[in-house]
Amino acid sequence: MTPEEPKAPEGPAGEEVSEPPPHGLDERISGALVGAAVGDALGGPVEGYSPDQIAERHGGRVHGIVGPWHGRAWRTARPIAPYHKGDGHVTDDTLMTHALIRVYDRVRDHLDAYAIADHLVPDLMTNPRWIPELETETLPLHRVFLAEKWLVARLAYGHVDPREAGAGNIVNCGAAMYMAPVGLVNAANPAAAYAEALDLAGAHQSSYGREAAGVFAAAVAAATAPGATPDSVVTTCLSLAKDGTRTAIEKVCEVAGQHRDFESALGPLRAAVAPYDTVGPDYRAPSLAARRPSRLHSIEELPVALGMLLVSGGDYRHAVLGSVNYGRDCDSIATMAGALAGALGSPVPEDWSKTVAEASRLDLWEPARMLTAVTREIFARDVRRRRAHEVAFAALGGRPCSD
Repeated sequence: MTPEEPKAPEGPAGEEVSEPPPHGLDERISGALVGAAVGDALGGPVEGYSPDQIAERHGGRVHGIVGPWHGRAWRTARPIAPYHKGDGHVTDDTLMTHALIRVYDRVRDHLDAYAIADHLVPDLMTNPRWIPELETETLPLHRVFLAEKWLVARLAYGHVDPREAGAGNIVNCGAAMYMAPVGLVNAANPAAAYAEALDLAGAHQSSYGREAAGVFAAAVAAATAPGATPDSVVTTCLSLAKDGTRTAIEKVCEVAGQHRDFESALGPLRAAVAPYDTVGPDYRAPSLAARRPSRLHSIEELPVALGMLLVSGGDYRHAVLGSVNYGRDCDSIATMAGALAGALGSPVPEDWSKTVAEASRLDLWEPARMLTAVTREIFARDVRRRRAHEVAFAALGGRPCSD
């Protein structure tokens, strides 16, 4: 080494170690979680409306944080009341995501359906927290949607086997919307993320709602991998997804590949997902077949989020704004697209994240720090378990590992 060459950093034993990559684990986890929360906050005030209705209400496309749909009448105007959606407030997507991170922090290992019953449900029922949309501190249970209240009814009061408690619930994106932490804990290991999320989501959802939870977690894990791209994320999803979920992702992403601007993609993406979506053309007046189990159908949110990721080329701002202006369940679509773009390393606009954190009275970065520490612990534990298995397998006459 010449005097002019910088000395590489040294590890505990004096060996040289490489510099951390520009988009290492810490940055990927922070990008995904902050990105999901900001996307959620941007989509909340226009949730349930069509692109045309959104454009009419706002005098064009939404390009950032906007106020409530009904202005100051948000407390009483239906169908949004009594939630203050807008002005940078996160919704239940973020509340549930942060709740799941707290479970990981408590268990400090991989989770299963029993962790939902033993930890997540009590957290929703017993620990008051600041709820931005209600502008008060109260139990998270008072804010979450009926599909999430199902967890409490089935697990805390019905004492149903957690692995089967999701059966009978409406089939929607309720479980998928908060599965980003599962993908992050299994960073760069999509198959493991898929399996863990399916187990967890069994307490909450069935059918294509549960499948979407697994595929979204896998997508987030795939997005954290070095060199990942929107195309590689979609390819991973297609390798794991089953039934209508796989077909819907394939059809939507085929269409998305033909667009480079969300404006031109809004109608075509909806048309591509419509045959697999059970809700129907009017989001606020679901069809009689809405949200029922089926091997032929899919939730709408995940395929569209993946489509917007492709349209944007992975750019955070473009992916999230496309998701927001798509309308319908756009807070969840933007949550997913924001998590994926953030996990790929696309920066979340600082002015958006700062405004959302202040308006929601939440530290958006603390959950990421918490989950990063837990993820490193879990990986170390996984390595020890894997090595113990290798030793045991070799003792049975299997081929010993090369190391």
